[in-house]
Amino acid sequence: MGIFGRKNTTETTATTAAAVNPDLAALTGDYTIDPAHSTIGFVARHAMVTNVKGHFNEFTGSLHLDGADPARSTATIDVTMDSIDTGSADRDGHLKGSDFFKTDEFPAMTFRSTAAQALGGDDYRITGDLSILGVTKPLTIDLEFNGAATDPFGNERVGFEGKAEILRSDWGLTWNAALETGGVLVSDKIKLNFDISAIKNA
Repeated sequence: MGIFGRKNTTETTATTAAAVNPDLAALTGDYTIDPAHSTIGFVARHAMVTNVKGHFNEFTGSLHLDGADPARSTATIDVTMDSIDTGSADRDGHLKGSDFFKTDEFPAMTFRSTAAQALGGDDYRITGDLSILGVTKPLTIDLEFNGAATDPFGNERVGFEGKAEILRSDWGLTWNAALETGGVLVSDKIKLNFDISAIKNA
């Protein structure tokens, strides 16, 4: 993901245009996210004492970047929920089942951008609609532009790194178990992380 979203106010447009990195102007165009060189991951607190990390092995996405005016850019991402991977087959099976993602009924998680803001330098903020379990809520992601390059195969690439936090209960993910020592097994707060490489379409 990157500097994308739909322009919705004159004030936002003026702020974005003033803060945008001038090096991005030449990058305007349509891009496809390269899942082989990208990561969509998450971190959850487990048993109040440690972190469990996971990611999704299958996802697709497309970007339209407007380097001169990020507010005119757009993005879509579709994640295959059955591809969740935490390094434990038993835990992954539990996450796919009725206590959590119900992947048979809700096979995809989607993100659709709605607005974006250039914060200055290489920093950006994107807001969009995140849909899980049929529930759609806004999500704001802080992003850093990691640069652009042409790879040895002639592909023009851009890279972004992002992070966000959500409360999983906002999307109906409420399953938990109480601990004898107090607290719960799985945190409500989930940290999301994104490391995105996207290739410019021919």
